[in-house]
Amino acid sequence: MGYVAVKGGAGAIAAAEELVKYFRLKGRSEPLAAQQIQDQLRLAVDKVMGEAGLYAPFLAALAVKQAEGDLIEASFILRAFCSSQPRRYYTAPAGTGEMEIIRRISAAFKDIPGGQVLGPTRDYTQRLLDFSLAEESREHVEDFLEKFLKDVKPAADFTFPKVIDLLRAEGLLDDEGGPAEELFDITREAVSFPAPRSARLQAMARAETGGLMALAYSSMRGYGSAHPHLGELRVGYLPLKIIHPELKEEVFVGRVLVTEAELITRFAAGEDEQPRFTLGYGLCFGHNELKAISMALLDRTMRAPVPGSPAEDQEFVIYHTDGIEASGFSAHWKLPHYVDFQADLQRLRSAGSRPEGED
Repeated sequence: MGYVAVKGGAGAIAAAEELVKYFRLKGRSEPLAAQQIQDQLRLAVDKVMGEAGLYAPFLAALAVKQAEGDLIEASFILRAFCSSQPRRYYTAPAGTGEMEIIRRISAAFKDIPGGQVLGPTRDYTQRLLDFSLAEESREHVEDFLEKFLKDVKPAADFTFPKVIDLLRAEGLLDDEGGPAEELFDITREAVSFPAPRSARLQAMARAETGGLMALAYSSMRGYGSAHPHLGELRVGYLPLKIIHPELKEEVFVGRVLVTEAELITRFAAGEDEQPRFTLGYGLCFGHNELKAISMALLDRTMRAPVPGSPAEDQEFVIYHTDGIEASGFSAHWKLPHYVDFQADLQRLRSAGSRPEGED
């Protein structure tokens, strides 16, 4: 591609930035506090954290405000911030069996150990516009919380056994075999293909939700061979620990909200082997069920020996679902491309001006 440096225009750029602020404030409504965004636009904040690859709810809320609700731009801002921060520790491996559950369902089994926990979800409600939100006030908030909390009873236990372990115990589940691989860090090493599973899962964990869903949906509709059943979907708080540099033992440092999905797909078997179900896995920051489910399906489709669809091609999936990479390349067409366009224009004019039959 041909680019050209553009000189001058600093005043126009500064004015354009001022206009952005003006368009955000021209209505003279009360400025949104970042804490309000964190509390009341929690799903947007969770998407930004996941796509940025940084669990920082307040900073994600601030990025949402700065980007005026453009979640791709907010994710870009937060990932850029993340890249400027030092990495001091690595957490010890965390088992999701320790997750403090706020939601947990299975579509494959009706009766599961501990029972189905619907938690916070809109899955069973009609998508009707709620006009009462237009008049919501502090009094409405306090009145609702008082009535709601009065009837809430604390749960005896927030942890639950894994549903998938039922199939493992019967020998009916074929997890990806082979020795445990050394974890690949996509923020420190360039990804090459075929990529190890840890690299694929990391890339999808910070991929754009819509991109993952589009490719997963293509496989569900028939442009692929995966027909999944939701073994278990979990949303909850995962405790994190680090190895203390002096004590040399695990120390609890906090917890993060995550969504985990385990999809059971059609059985497979090699020669002289018992047929078994296969498993796709997805886990991402925050409460983002569509992303975790899409991620789990693509985890399974990308294990196809020979790619037969885009959802089964590792390079296609990984390179085309990072919203920040995709938006950056799409947006770069707004930069000056005067040189290459003028070259194309000149060639076209020259071709049109040649006498007929002349090479």
